[in-house]
Amino acid sequence: MIALIPARGGSKGIPNKNIRDVAGLPLIAHTIEAARSAQNIHRVLVSTDSEEIRKVAETYGAEVPFLRPKELAQDDSLAIDAYKHAVDQLKKAGENVESFCVLQATSPLRTARDIDQAIELFHTKKADSVISVSQAAQPITWYRKMDSQGVLTPYFGAGEKPTNRQEEETLYIPNGAIYVLRSEFIFTNKSYYSPKTYGYVMPRERSIDIDEPIDLQIAEMLLTSSVR
Repeated sequence: MIALIPARGGSKGIPNKNIRDVAGLPLIAHTIEAARSAQNIHRVLVSTDSEEIRKVAETYGAEVPFLRPKELAQDDSLAIDAYKHAVDQLKKAGENVESFCVLQATSPLRTARDIDQAIELFHTKKADSVISVSQAAQPITWYRKMDSQGVLTPYFGAGEKPTNRQEEETLYIPNGAIYVLRSEFIFTNKSYYSPKTYGYVMPRERSIDIDEPIDLQIAEMLLTSSVR
């Protein structure tokens, strides 16, 4: 299966985020190395609009045979359109991509074993998609919204009776680390979800997603510790 690593160059919250040093490597290199070590991956491609990211990705062993058009690398661009562009380019080069694995560069703690197990789940279940998730940190009934006066009210219409965490149903949220996708389904439906979508559960310590500067510090700590 092909691993596709999306990595645009226009990050605003953390400039040059995808190539920032994290635990001695550019951020994207952690994902490239995990993908290259996965037994179920036969090609590792990076989809980027940036020549700088292209050079770094190639240095660490990924292929960047084409650049993503700028219109597919804006703040409001849909990720699924970038995936479709990559698959279309591969088809033009003679490779039919029935399914592929998206690995976001901002998830440096996912391992080769995680990738292999998610792909195996995809094949075993004959899935439309497999999405990595982690257990939600708080019960959904704890969520509140705040009005302009600072008053808190239940967001999901929950009652006011307090509950213990242990009484609540276990919920999961996508952690952004792994998406195994059947091409025809997601491009036809413009969705990652169907009745044949399965979750691959990852622990929270491998589910960090780099979005804010503090996330870089947490990832650095975890990558240089024995937590993994």
